[in-house]
Amino acid sequence: MVATQQRPVTGGAIARKPVTLAVIVGNRGFFPSHLALKGRKTVLELLEKAGINTIITPEDATNAGSIESLEEARLCANLLRAHRDEIDGVLVTLPNFGDERAVANVLRWAELNVPVLIHAFPDDPQKMDLENRRDSFCGKMSLCNNLRQYGIPYTLTSLHTVDPTSQSFHDDLAFFTGVCRVVRGLRGARLGMMGARPAAFNTVRYSEKLLENAGISIETLDLSEVFGRIDRLGDDDRDVLAKRETIAAYARTAQVPEESLMKLAKFGVVLDRWVEEQALDATAIQCWTSMQEYFGVVPCTLMSMASNSLNPSACETDIVGALAMLALSLASGRPSAIVDWNNNYGDDPDKAVVFHCSNLPAEVFVDDIPVMDYQAIIAGSVGKDNTYGTIVGRVKENPFTYLRISTDDLNGSITAYTGEGVFTNDPVDTFGGYGVVQVPRFQDLLAYICENGFEHHVSVNQTRVARIITEALSKYLGWSIYHHA
Repeated sequence: MVATQQRPVTGGAIARKPVTLAVIVGNRGFFPSHLALKGRKTVLELLEKAGINTIITPEDATNAGSIESLEEARLCANLLRAHRDEIDGVLVTLPNFGDERAVANVLRWAELNVPVLIHAFPDDPQKMDLENRRDSFCGKMSLCNNLRQYGIPYTLTSLHTVDPTSQSFHDDLAFFTGVCRVVRGLRGARLGMMGARPAAFNTVRYSEKLLENAGISIETLDLSEVFGRIDRLGDDDRDVLAKRETIAAYARTAQVPEESLMKLAKFGVVLDRWVEEQALDATAIQCWTSMQEYFGVVPCTLMSMASNSLNPSACETDIVGALAMLALSLASGRPSAIVDWNNNYGDDPDKAVVFHCSNLPAEVFVDDIPVMDYQAIIAGSVGKDNTYGTIVGRVKENPFTYLRISTDDLNGSITAYTGEGVFTNDPVDTFGGYGVVQVPRFQDLLAYICENGFEHHVSVNQTRVARIITEALSKYLGWSIYHHA
């Protein structure tokens, strides 16, 4: 079975694209080959059922459709190398002990540089005779030992040996495919920075060179060019009118002036075209105050819409914040938001208020259709009429994962922290986009953030994917990450 689907170019498409796994079936001559053949069929059937594309040597090309000899290893490696651009990860399955050298050689020669999951079939205590004994329990250790010698990173299943038809392996597979999506999506990611960093926000400084060294490219677009492109769009432009309708369907706009809605529609057309032209996976926008003083709206609604469609958009030109949003969406397939760790919540040391003005995606709000309003903070300096376009409301009660990525310029590395908590329904009376969160040992996390100079921005996603993020960023991307368990 060979997947031929081409790689998409945007984060949203990447998050939704089926994962393609190369499958290597281990075998060892003095163990029963019929176990390898049967195990191959079982694994391929469940992968197909899970919607996962597979690339594997034809069944009749090797003994029992498995890989053991030097010749079979070369055959398999050549096949995988030929489909390198399609492969997101490798599943190595051991229906019996398996030949650890053959598997390690395939991975070395194929040069895939993708996540690898090691799976071993369990033995049945009632079938330990020569015809049915697997010894995969032992073979998995030998394989991992060889992969360490070869310098090839790998992921383990939750249980040392596990029935592939079990819920446990189903969960392992969901975890691993999430890791594959994050690694695939961040390697070669393209982010767009629209406008200059707001002068008052030194906190969102970052190293473009460190990101480029990690394969992440940044495209820039000055606001003067954005406003120039907007000036060329007429009120009767087809794309503008279509965008205007999309905005009206996305948020409740009854109290927003028509002039502001038309400006937002034009800005949205320019943003969409730029994202498409540059094949951007995420964006970060200078949302204040030049936008309000010289154009007369805040871009939050368009950023919210982009994030809601899994093409994340961060405010205040926070590029690494947008990168963290992208990582979370790749891991979960759900929209991410960016917020401030903003306020204490009374005397509770494990709770806080998170807030933004906001550009939060619609999916995170209590209300199905959020409200568009003016930006109350900036209105005091530039006038209310110049600040329409925010998306406001309360974040609904849900578990969530938080992630902050930062470029440590002084040490020449990319660092991050992640963990999980819950959005609660505790009462709070405020404005913008907001919620109350509860994080275990929150004071320890806050101390870690401050001691290590992390930013006050944090990206959040209403799923539990911290383990996926940690595995992908540390093991396969080589970044330093703290998992606040």
